[in-house]
Parts: sequence; C-alpha cells; structure tokens
Amino acid sequence: MDLQKLYNEKLCSVEEAVSLIKPGYDLITPILAGEPYKLMKQLESHEGLSGNRLIQMFSTRDVIDVEPEKLQIISTFLGASERKAFKEGKIDILPNHFSDMPKLLKQFTRNQVAMAVVSPMDDEGYFSMGTNCDYVSTLFPYAKHIILEVNEHMPRTYGENRVHISDVSALIENHEPIPALPDLRVSEKDRIIGEYVAELIEDGDTIQIGFGSIPNAIIEQLKSHRNLSVHTEMIPEKIIDLFEAGAVTNENNIFKKGKLTATFAFGSQRLYDFIHENEDIYMLPVNKTNNVIDLSKMKSLVTVNAAVEVDFLGQVNSEMIGGTYWSSSGGQADFQIASHLAENSRGILTLHSSVKNDTISKIVPTLNPGTPVTTSKNDVDYIVTEYGVARLRGKTIRERTKELIRIAHPKFREELEFEAKKMGYLL
Repeated sequence: MDLQKLYNEKLCSVEEAVSLIKPGYDLITPILAGEPYKLMKQLESHEGLSGNRLIQMFSTRDVIDVEPEKLQIISTFLGASERKAFKEGKIDILPNHFSDMPKLLKQFTRNQVAMAVVSPMDDEGYFSMGTNCDYVSTLFPYAKHIILEVNEHMPRTYGENRVHISDVSALIENHEPIPALPDLRVSEKDRIIGEYVAELIEDGDTIQIGFGSIPNAIIEQLKSHRNLSVHTEMIPEKIIDLFEAGAVTNENNIFKKGKLTATFAFGSQRLYDFIHENEDIYMLPVNKTNNVIDLSKMKSLVTVNAAVEVDFLGQVNSEMIGGTYWSSSGGQADFQIASHLAENSRGILTLHSSVKNDTISKIVPTLNPGTPVTTSKNDVDYIVTEYGVARLRGKTIRERTKELIRIAHPKFREELEFEAKKMGYLL
C-alpha cells in the first residue's frame, strides 16, 4: 500500500471534506484541544445541512452560527461560549456520565461522522488524536465517515487513539496552534485546600485529578510524595512537576503498569511537548478510563473533583451557579462511586467555603429547587474547604450537618446552625 499516495488522494479542501456530510447525519467532535474548528466553521456555509446534529463537549471556541433546523448543536459539557449560547437557546445540553458517552452515541445517534484534529501521519499510515482519545476514538470502527484535520502542532501520543489512513474518508490540513489553557492564579484559599487534600493522599496511592487552581495547589503539595500512580480523565499540566520531582512511578496503575493513563489532555505548550511521543503516557477511551467496574478493582484510589455547593444531606451540585447552567456532570460520579467501591480509597470534593467576597456561603441547608445533584448523598465521601476536612461517608444527617457547618465560613456558621435547627437536623 502506497501510504503517501492514499494520503494525497484523501487530502482535499475544507469545502470538499464537508460536502460528505449529508442531511440527517450526526457530527461528533472531541473535547477541548481535539476540536476540528476549521471543519466546524465550514458548516456555517455548507448548503447540504438539514436535520443534522453536532455533538460537542467543552468547546474552547465560539459556537458556530447555523440555523437550528439545519443543525442542532448539542453540548455534553459546557465551555464559556456554550454557557452563553445555552442561556440564549442556541444550543442544548445532553445529560451524561462521561463514561457513558460512547454507549450514548452508539445508541442515540445515526450516520455518525467523526471529526477530529490529529497529528501528521506516521510511517505506518496512522494518525494520532494526540491530546485526545475520549469518546470519538470509539466511533472509528463504525462511523459513516471519518474526517480529519491534520495539524503539525498536535502532539503524537501512544494508546488507543489512532486511526489509519485507509479508514479515513477525507482530510484537510490546518497547521494552527491548538487551544491552550491560560495560567491559573492560585489563591490563599486554594493553597490551604491543597494542603488539606495532600494530607489525605498517601505514598503509593493512585490519583485522579483535573485542572483548575485548586488541583494546581494540590499537586504542588504532592512533590514530596513517592510512588504515586496517575489514572485520570484529563492530564493537567502540573502533573509534569510530579514527574520531575520523582513523585510518580505509575507502578500501581492497573490499567497500564508503569504508565500514566488518561483520556484527554489540556494545558499549555509545555504539556503538549511533554506528552509528545512520551512512552510514559498511554491514552484510553473514556469508557475504559472511567469504567466503574474496572476502577473498583484498584487499591488506594484517590479521586479529586470540584464542587459548586453542598447541602446538609451531602448532596453536591457541581453543575449550576446562581441558577445558570455552568458545566455538566463530567466524570465526577464515575470516580466518586468507584472511590468507595475500591479498597482503601477516598473520594474528595473541594470547594471554597464562600464566594463573592464572602457574601455567599457554598455550604447550604438545601440545594435550590431545580439544582442538579451531581454527586448523591449516598456517594459523597470527603468535602474539603479552606476551613477543614469533613468526612461525610458513614455519618448520619445530624453528624453531616455538624461537620459541614464546621468547615463553612465562620461568617455563616450561626445562620447555618439556625437553619439546621429549624429543619430538625440539629437539636
């Protein structure tokens, strides 16, 4: 097989590539840096759309402008531009557990067109999804079309995120820098939370952690730990610091011994350089990284995720802020459930005790009506704020209430106690 000849035959203009999309086809793109925005943008002028759907996740770009009857845009986890578009009625949200995305897509979409940014073709004719594997990689065996956006800036990674030129319907080249995550300032609150969480993590643990100022603060406190393994959804940039400090060996990673396993990565060029052709990194589809059954077989799994607010019952909202949809469930429930099925494991949810200059408490008596429950009261374990650690698992309602008030901002504790007594949670 003449691979270069095959490549040249499938290389085309963006207009020609998008012309493969017929009415009724469902278009599916990866999360964050893997999003093929040149292909997506071309949809705005594609005349062949009618009853199509575009399913995207945590987009970093402006939402494309296409009439809804031609193209319904559905997000499975909101980014900044998607939040605004959802509020304006321009896009919709598909509730999901991240682990369930491949199954959802197989069951509820039709004539799937997988579109993704990939690294340049290797000598064997394979493209790598680089920063991604997520759910799009699971579509390759049965998609109606695979349309690729080849980008020399996309790192090449190892794992189950490859696609062969022979399976590709069309490809374009677009060598623009891939989206990057700006530097996040770590506040004093973040630093304190980071110290509390680090105390819950032991040498030899396997950690799942994401990105943000609190995760950055936590990772900063883990440099002196040893023999850590990393099995996570997302590879955050600060993980590099743990490798450089000798804290990570991945010896206890049952998914791939000796390797960091993840389903996507997002950060700066430093991260993209780090994962490029790095044999210590192995990318897996999300139905493997987040598979609760497999995760439950791990020992000493520590999961760290973010919360928006938590009520006295231990119900956690991680999706809505001030009555406005902010994100979605992601993989929080996947890892939270796994954390109490796996031996010697801990599920940690972090949040600031208050926001808006300490005018709003994030420990609340009850979640407001209509607020989604991301982690149920039965699955919650540790809650950490800058005022301490509350372990709720194994605690009664009254015990939970006392623990949560203890880690609430002091300004709100009296008010919270008053409400708890009115509700009969405190005597």
